[in-house]
Amino acid sequence: MCGIVAIYHPNSRVEPDCLLQATARLHHRGPDAQRQWIAPHGQVGLGHARLSIIDLVTGDQPIANEDGQRHIIVNGELYDFARIRRELELGGHRFRTGSDSEIALHLYEDMGPRCLERLRGEYALVIWDEARQQLFAARDRFGIKPLFFARHRGALYIASEVKALFAAGVPARWSLQGLFDAAVMGMPPAATMFQGVSQVPPGHYLLAGPDGVQLRRYWDFSYPEADGRTGGRADAEWIEELHATLDEAVRLRLRADVPVGCYLSGGLDSCAVIGLAARHLPTPIRAFTLAFDQAAYDEAPIAREMAARANAEFYPIPIRQADLAEHFADAVWNAETLFINGHGVAKYALSRAVRDAGYKVVLTGEGSDEILAGYPHFRRDMLLYDSAGQDPDVVRSLMAELEGSNAVSRGMLLPDGESVPLDAVRSALGFVPSWMEAAGGRLRQMQALWSADAAGTLGGRVPYGELLEHLPVRDRMVGRAPVNQALYLWAKTVLPNYILTVLGDRMEMAHSVEGRVPFLDHEVVELISRMPVHLKIRGMTEKYVLREAARPVLTETVYRRQKHPFLSPPATLNPHDRLHAMVHDTLLGSGLDRMPFVDRRRVTRLLDGLGALSPGEQVSIDQILMILLSGCVLGERLGLTA
Repeated sequence: MCGIVAIYHPNSRVEPDCLLQATARLHHRGPDAQRQWIAPHGQVGLGHARLSIIDLVTGDQPIANEDGQRHIIVNGELYDFARIRRELELGGHRFRTGSDSEIALHLYEDMGPRCLERLRGEYALVIWDEARQQLFAARDRFGIKPLFFARHRGALYIASEVKALFAAGVPARWSLQGLFDAAVMGMPPAATMFQGVSQVPPGHYLLAGPDGVQLRRYWDFSYPEADGRTGGRADAEWIEELHATLDEAVRLRLRADVPVGCYLSGGLDSCAVIGLAARHLPTPIRAFTLAFDQAAYDEAPIAREMAARANAEFYPIPIRQADLAEHFADAVWNAETLFINGHGVAKYALSRAVRDAGYKVVLTGEGSDEILAGYPHFRRDMLLYDSAGQDPDVVRSLMAELEGSNAVSRGMLLPDGESVPLDAVRSALGFVPSWMEAAGGRLRQMQALWSADAAGTLGGRVPYGELLEHLPVRDRMVGRAPVNQALYLWAKTVLPNYILTVLGDRMEMAHSVEGRVPFLDHEVVELISRMPVHLKIRGMTEKYVLREAARPVLTETVYRRQKHPFLSPPATLNPHDRLHAMVHDTLLGSGLDRMPFVDRRRVTRLLDGLGALSPGEQVSIDQILMILLSGCVLGERLGLTA
């Protein structure tokens, strides 16, 4: 994993200092080497900050092809590269390095943009094609690796993080519309929270030349129609195939020229990954586990038991509220987005401990809930919209059980209170996914804090209306099971813009750690997307097919345990801790000066009334406070203006 920068100025010359400053801003992503290249005509510059994982000696970038007509920079890992390299060498290509990244360059020589069909992994890349006078940039299928771009004063700027664009001279300004979308987790695929800054959507590539910039999709997944056939296969066949496909995805991600560790919680996902990984390694793998100081959020005892089952070296990292306060600002600066909980800060501290232990690579369980309907809101959708033939009394009983056993998800993953109107969603889909309903409730709480100007600008905006206009609703959603429709929407919004950011790449790369995500191997996802819904949710058992596929490597505790979302204890429940004090000090002080879209008096009234709220109401309001706090920090650290 690395940091990449590209500047394309078709009518002028790239300023070397701009390229240097942008690359330097990504030092945390690549501390092992910093390299820049500018074309002889000066119109293109590429910068690379390297974290050396594969080919520690000759793998510096940018890399040129044989005749020097094409240059590449890559952030990420490309798996099964040795086999593809042999094919390319048989076809006459000569390699300059031993790195995995170089296969993408030679595949592009042979196939153009269709080279992306051959790539398996987590990546963002840029290629300058001198022969075509064209810049080609691409992002992996799920958005595991970030890739942003902006046009400013006739030039196109591309970078792994927004702060690198700002370092190169792109103006740092908030987008009010982007803030609105971030609050409801409904960001259109190419949008961001920053004026003039876009992102290459997952599964897309960008082409830039003298005639302008184009975005094109190269991959997507699709669910079967609700009344369609899934091959008439027995459950046991699906389970066996998932076991084999996931096992291969894990095995491929163990390839590195440095030690590989594993994040381990008490959840099914990370336990399945470490259980499978352990069978491919000759020595014990190290398991890194967060240990919270509140029992309701602490999974360390379950993780310790699983580590023993996998013969792994257990490495707990204690996390207190004081730690969350200490690292909050740095975590937000790295994430470049709003937080709804302190869990991202905990992941930031976790990756720091991994780095300090001498590790550069970890396997993670992220993505499983997004493809296997692991969150409670997907089970709620199943009960509400896919319960034909079930006894209504049984459905009501199961709904009560679901809500009672997921108190920590109140207002965040499960609806709590009244939502803003979501008529556009209901009209398009015939129902409102539960996660959107929960986000609509969060937006209603946010609206009560808006300034008059913000209310006037955004008051008539329809949540998710623009999002649905940018997604292939008719081709990919209409006629599918409601749970699969909800999964598709979640995968296009919350997964790349929050989960893989706040809980993934940004928190890991903040400390130069590469996270590898076996569940988002595209062959795993394509298999799961073909499965019938009942293999994902069976009764109140989520991720049923994964439980069965991974059962041989799991403890009985993990096998039978219900999904618990990875959350840190809310700041509002700990009035004497530093994070709670940080919320008050920032929101009652000058911090809101960088968040000009909220009314200071309304925020003050909210804070003054916290003590009168019930614990459940405090849990629900905590996410609003985290949004405000992270927005203030982000505005200050990035120097954002309205």
